[in-house]
Amino acid sequence: MISLLDIDIIYLEKLNKMEIKSIQKFNTVNSISLFTMSIWGYIDTNSVTALIPFFFGIILFSLGALLNKEKLVKMSAHLIVLFTLIILGALCFQVLPGAIERGGIGLARVIIMITTSLIAMIIFIKSFIDNRKSR
Repeated sequence: MISLLDIDIIYLEKLNKMEIKSIQKFNTVNSISLFTMSIWGYIDTNSVTALIPFFFGIILFSLGALLNKEKLVKMSAHLIVLFTLIILGALCFQVLPGAIERGGIGLARVIIMITTSLIAMIIFIKSFIDNRKSR
């Protein structure tokens, strides 16, 4: 017979897996955004610095793959948040002012990267808060 405690444990395990999947999904979306916008920016400008978000995308994508490893979930999730915060800060405070000044399609690329990074960050923080509340 299954007790209420067993049902709670099963529910928490499912909830935890769902939170990991949402982190993984939004991290993948953000990584792809960073990849594509960065490569497009490099092709458009021939500036090597346009590839900085590309490398952050690689790091984030790699860390997202580690979310499948049960022992590395906590560490990789926190590193994903850290690297997302770093690239979000760099895009907002370093790249955005210059993009606004120059205008054009470069500004759109920066806004897309900022938007996906911001949405990912919100999802990550909400997931962490929900996980903390469920304990």
